[in-house]
Amino acid sequence: MIVTCYGGPRDLRAMQELTGRIWTPRARWHAGDLAWGRFQHRGRESEWPTMLWRADRRTLAWGWVELPGSLNLAVDPDHAGLAHDVLRWFEELVPAGKRQVEVSSGEPHLIDALEERGYARVKDGPFFVRMVRDLDDLPEPVPPAGFRLQAVRDVAGRVAAHRAAFHPSRVTEESYAAVRAAWPYRRDLDWCALAPDGSTVAYCLIWLDDRQVALIEPVGTVPAHRGKGLARAVCLAALRAARAAGAKQAVVAPRGDDGYPVPARLYSRLGFRDTARSLRFTH
Repeated sequence: MIVTCYGGPRDLRAMQELTGRIWTPRARWHAGDLAWGRFQHRGRESEWPTMLWRADRRTLAWGWVELPGSLNLAVDPDHAGLAHDVLRWFEELVPAGKRQVEVSSGEPHLIDALEERGYARVKDGPFFVRMVRDLDDLPEPVPPAGFRLQAVRDVAGRVAAHRAAFHPSRVTEESYAAVRAAWPYRRDLDWCALAPDGSTVAYCLIWLDDRQVALIEPVGTVPAHRGKGLARAVCLAALRAARAAGAKQAVVAPRGDDGYPVPARLYSRLGFRDTARSLRFTH
């Protein structure tokens, strides 16, 4: 077994390869999650200790810590024991009482390792649901009168819309350029809604992996234009573009708790169904 520190885009691609190889509709991670999470912000790399576990030229596990104390991880179920190695590494970095790990209810090999090491499940608070939809019967998108749907052309406007939708946001034009340079970003799957004055007021970014699974991440509408059906329309436009590019299935992971119910309702009305939920553990 070879254990190495993260060294840049080549290692991210190795992490994505593992993520895609073990993906199921109930999995926590999609290759697009890694690209978006790694590049949407610039200058935070020192806060993200990351390690990869390899054997026979294949990545079998990875761990990504977001300091001060949150762990993301993926482990090949055929090598489930490596979950203990990832957790031991995490425990060397973060003191007891400050450790948090989030996994999917569809990843029993990770849940078992956490419980065996004394992690306790947090049974209240926010959580996320994994939702999936086949793409063979997508309805036509219908934007409000005067609004247009198209692939992103105005990158500055797209960034401004994101910053308004997720205020306060650390996404910048520089960081979004890094997102656009990362695999598996595709310009034809980055969609927006334009207001009558030409400004970007809603958007949906889709990531299409090697398995032809389309991840929606992120979606947003600027506050002044919410409640007009723009998120639904732009999601449908992007999903239809993904289907034209070969996607067979789409996934999304909105909040599932009552504290922020609107996105999950949107995706449910778009035909997505729940497959799993996030579980949070502390130690």
